Amino acid sequence: MMETSARLLELLSLLQLRRDWTGSELADRLGVSTRTVRADVGKLRSLGYPVDARPGVAGGYRLAAGTAMPPLLLDDEEAVAVAVGLGAVATSRLGVEETSLTALAKLEQVLPSRLRRRVEAVREATSVVPGAEPPLDLSVLGVVAAAVRAHERLRFGYTKPGGSEAARHTEPQRLVSWGARWYLLAWDLDRDDWRVFRVDRMMPRPATGVRFRPRMIPEGKVVEYVVARVSRAAWKYRARVLVHAPAAEVAAKLFVPLEIEAVDESSCRVELGSDDPDRLALWMTQLGADIEVIEGDELAEAFDRLADRFRRAAGSAVAPGHPA
Repeated sequence: MMETSARLLELLSLLQLRRDWTGSELADRLGVSTRTVRADVGKLRSLGYPVDARPGVAGGYRLAAGTAMPPLLLDDEEAVAVAVGLGAVATSRLGVEETSLTALAKLEQVLPSRLRRRVEAVREATSVVPGAEPPLDLSVLGVVAAAVRAHERLRFGYTKPGGSEAARHTEPQRLVSWGARWYLLAWDLDRDDWRVFRVDRMMPRPATGVRFRPRMIPEGKVVEYVVARVSRAAWKYRARVLVHAPAAEVAAKLFVPLEIEAVDESSCRVELGSDDPDRLALWMTQLGADIEVIEGDELAEAFDRLADRFRRAAGSAVAPGHPA
C-alpha cells in the first residue's frame, strides 16, 4: 500500500484527470477501502482542494472550482506542453508576457532534468519565420526572472553595443517586455545607480544567494522609465511634431509611451525619434491626422520622399483614358 502522502498525490491526480469518480472506483485505483478514500478526501479539503461529494449509490467525488487556486499536478506531457506554451507567450505581444515568464520560472525550477531536456529539444527544433525577430534564450530569461522574483542579487556578463564585454553586479528590480526584446531594470551596485540592460546581451553567472530589499522604483513608473532610457539612448534622429488630434487619441495610437503636450482640445505636440526617419514618417501617417514638423529636418525630408512615392503610386493606378 502506498504511503499516505503518495496516495494523496495519486488521488489528486485522478481527480484532475476526469470530472467524476465513484468512491469504489477511486478505492480500486488506489488499492484502499472506500473509508480510506473518504478520509483522504477530507485531507485534500483541509489543504485547500475543493472536492465535492455526492451521497448515495450513484454518488461520487468531483474536483470543483474554489475561491483560491490550489497547486496542480501535471504529468510529464502536460508539464512539457505548459513550459513550451509559456515560453512562446513570454516572447509574444499578448499583454501577459511578464505573468507568463514568472509562471515559467516557477515551473522550470521544479522540472526534472529529463523534462528540461525535452523542453530544450522542442525549442531547439523550432524554426522562426524569415523576417521575424530571433527567439530569446529562455534559459537566460528564466534565470533573470527567478532572481527578480526572489529579490536575489544577480551577477552577469554584459555585451555592450560596441561588442566589448563587462561584468555587472546588480539588484534586479523588474523585467520589461518591449516588442521582441526584454529589458532588465536593475540597481547597479558598482555604479550606485539605476541601469537598464538588454536581456539578450546578458550572460548570467552562478546564483549569488544574496538577498536584497527592493528599492523604490524611479519615478514610480517602471515602463515609462525604461522606455525613456532605452529610446532616448537609441534614437539617431529626433523630431518634434504638432499633431492635429486630441492628446488622448494620439496617446492611444503611439507604439511607445511618450510625453505628449496638449496644445488645445484638438491638437498636441509630441517629441519622438527613430533610427530611420523614413520608417517613422510612414508610421506617423497611420495616426490618421494632419501633422506639422516643428523640429527635425530629417523627418520633414522623409515626409517629402513619402509624398512623392504616394503620388507615383496613385498615378500608376489611374485607368487608361481617365484624366489624372
